[in-house]
Amino acid sequence: MNVIDLSVDQPIAALASPPGGTARGIVRISGNHIRNVLADWFEPQNLDIWNSATSASSHSGTIRLMGDTRPMTIPVQVLLWPNRRSYTGQPLIELHLPGSPCLLEAVLNEVYRHGARPARPGEFTLRAFLAGKLDLLQAEAVLGVIDANDPAELQTALAQLAGGISVKLSTLRRDLLELLADLEAGLDFIEEDIEFVSRYDVVDRLRQSRQFVDGLVRQSVERMQSRVRPQVVLAGLPNAGKSTLFNKLAGTNSALVSPERGTTRDFLTRAVDWNGLAFDLIDTAGWEDDARGIAADAQQQRLIQMTRADLVIWCTSVTLNETERAFDDELLTRQKDKSSSIFRLLTKTDLVTLPANETIETSIEPVDTVRISAISKAGLLDFENALRRHFSKSHGRSSQWLGMTSARCRETLYSLSNALERSEQAARVPTVGDELIAVDLREALDHLGVILGVIYTDDILDRVFSKFCIGK
Repeated sequence: MNVIDLSVDQPIAALASPPGGTARGIVRISGNHIRNVLADWFEPQNLDIWNSATSASSHSGTIRLMGDTRPMTIPVQVLLWPNRRSYTGQPLIELHLPGSPCLLEAVLNEVYRHGARPARPGEFTLRAFLAGKLDLLQAEAVLGVIDANDPAELQTALAQLAGGISVKLSTLRRDLLELLADLEAGLDFIEEDIEFVSRYDVVDRLRQSRQFVDGLVRQSVERMQSRVRPQVVLAGLPNAGKSTLFNKLAGTNSALVSPERGTTRDFLTRAVDWNGLAFDLIDTAGWEDDARGIAADAQQQRLIQMTRADLVIWCTSVTLNETERAFDDELLTRQKDKSSSIFRLLTKTDLVTLPANETIETSIEPVDTVRISAISKAGLLDFENALRRHFSKSHGRSSQWLGMTSARCRETLYSLSNALERSEQAARVPTVGDELIAVDLREALDHLGVILGVIYTDDILDRVFSKFCIGK
């Protein structure tokens, strides 16, 4: 791994135009005292204007280069940004001259000989980031514009470069900082029983923040995937009939079926071709909030698979008691925010007779419901039709993320979402103190700072800017 030099004082230079012969080539120089780099070999038409320029300006003139036998005089147009109002946030010069590769190489050698050093990949944009001209998302968008392969990718990159997603995330960060300030102010005045923010408002603001982040998680996953077959995930409480249904659709006995809860400890995947429907079916471990050890790993895998899924089928056994049913409803409501598409299967209907008009709703919106028995095969046709309806829907959603941004931010987004969810769940319990809510809220702000580049390390910058070409 290369270690990035964060010193921005020394002038750097590189070819900023495409390699090869062109009508015009551009040599870019950025850093402090850059006019000194041209002092001995650039002759402006008006020396006084050149020396006194304090704002962006254009200067015609000539440069002298040493040839094999005698000096060469080359006409040049010099664009000067003598202050901090440049792309890099520091004094910057561009030399515009005929685009002969040999001539441009000779000019670069002269620039290096007079005090500038060769720029590293992405170093101009890195300096813009360090100067606060761009955040890390916009810096990645610069490369996205350069590397765009189609109009859709270009549009996504331009929107990210314009700060669309940055503004939203910065607004989210500001809102969370204000919420944290309210919580901590209340802690300072806890003996006076002064409430700066109600617990209801805390829960509502955290819920809205989490829902926004969960939407970004889905987009980041979609940007990283290029699948032809949709992915369908079976989820729900333990012993909800997921493995039985998996074996039925996959035509195998790969999933272990048992009346004991928690039989599935890992996820299974099979390519399914069922009645003309082709999809990848994934069976996940049943939901356990207090899982530890191997069970906890299984729960984490389940969350990842559900986030990546094109469709989540939430399996609810009709044999649940009232308490279990309430918990199942709560989990489904929570998952509705995280999944791009979800519907509910009432399983094991051969064991209980249900009223024909029974409906199931979450606190968000009604969830499509299908009754089924994998044993008696009752409801399989309704299930098949429900799958066809979901697969026929257009899942094309405009993305605010570039692919490379998705790759960098995906795990951090997961951590951000989890921290917000923990803080929200703590806020829902009246007996939990504000100091515990604030702990997870601070963690969420740290993750958000990493995404925006407010918090960064040399390793993060190296991974981002090493992908650039030299001169950008």
